[in-house]
Amino acid sequence: MSEPEHVLVVGAGLGGLRTVEGLRRAGYEGRIGLVGTEEPPAYDRPPLSKQYLAGEWDRDRIDLAAGDHLETLGVRTHFGRSAVSLRAGADGNEVELDDGSTLHADAVVLAVGVAARRLAEQPESVHLLRTVDDATGLRKALANASSLLVVGAGFIGAEVASTAVKGGLAVTVLEADGVPMARVLGPEVGALAGRLISAGGADLRCGVSVSSLTASGATLSDGTSVEADVTVVGVGACLELDWLASTGLDLSGGIVCDEHGRVEGLDGVWAVGDAAAWTDPRYGDRIRHEHWTSATDQAAAVAADIAGADPPPESVPYFWSDQFGMKIQLIGRPDLADGLLALHGEGFADGADTGGEIKGTTIGYLRGDELVAVVGFGAARRVARYRKPLAERATRDAVLEFRDSLT
Repeated sequence: MSEPEHVLVVGAGLGGLRTVEGLRRAGYEGRIGLVGTEEPPAYDRPPLSKQYLAGEWDRDRIDLAAGDHLETLGVRTHFGRSAVSLRAGADGNEVELDDGSTLHADAVVLAVGVAARRLAEQPESVHLLRTVDDATGLRKALANASSLLVVGAGFIGAEVASTAVKGGLAVTVLEADGVPMARVLGPEVGALAGRLISAGGADLRCGVSVSSLTASGATLSDGTSVEADVTVVGVGACLELDWLASTGLDLSGGIVCDEHGRVEGLDGVWAVGDAAAWTDPRYGDRIRHEHWTSATDQAAAVAADIAGADPPPESVPYFWSDQFGMKIQLIGRPDLADGLLALHGEGFADGADTGGEIKGTTIGYLRGDELVAVVGFGAARRVARYRKPLAERATRDAVLEFRDSLT
């Protein structure tokens, strides 16, 4: 397609902002519009469960752009507005906003993200953590509390628990699965993450679900109850794509895109970020990555595609989480794995439940004989070294040889 005269980015979070910046960096000189539900400028989400929640950083510290940044880039903003409909056509695309106005654009980039999942009959007094307003409310509540109940031992739940333990609160963490973070890390490595939570000072209870929540705690599926001054639910995210129903797309697994971020079935529409299910050029499947680095990598690729610039190098998925004094880092596609390979450290030497020191533990994920992911616990330098064998799709023997070559 020829370079569009007007690019409209729907979603003013990290993915939307980086798309706008990438367009200008790629030499695009046309008009750019940016729609954002929240009034403040784009902000960084990872600190919401850590430094911002702890009160160590103020609001300005997490802003991703200075007040005049978008103006300098020549972007027309539509903040405090939500998109309610997309009408795609051969002569261009129209996005209707919740105030009844309609924006026309040759190219539309959907950077709409996801929403925090709520439990059934969840009281309004129970907290979620997705937006800065959520974090501000939870931060105020924790300032006057002595105990916290965290429902869900995923990465967000574990980070909130870590922050609260550090702040001197008694913390109970509930997880319906047998181990924390099993959906991402798998059961064996998830057990290692569970050891980290327990050793960090939280009361971790796995294999138990919530029967009912109240303002003062929860009744559990095993008949016991937990009381706490504050409760926060962190049980994953959900798609909010009903406004795209008129497009006729199957949105059950996210916004389906090719490997360049072009939405399949809609001309002149791209998608980036948490709600975008991109085609993996290596394996041919479609996957959503709800990670900070994926949003930035996808934004760079989409901006280059729209502007007709050279695409950025293919990236390896990367994710990190800071909790209980340790950084967990994950690169690659652990969801593809059918086997594990202990690489470094003692935490996984004899299994996650009986291993030694967690810090320094590095584990490879294998799909058959191919390395598809690597996770490290407090092993940043080690994990970074495995980007090359991952990119080269190294075999098990090659990985072991590479491991033995590291000092």
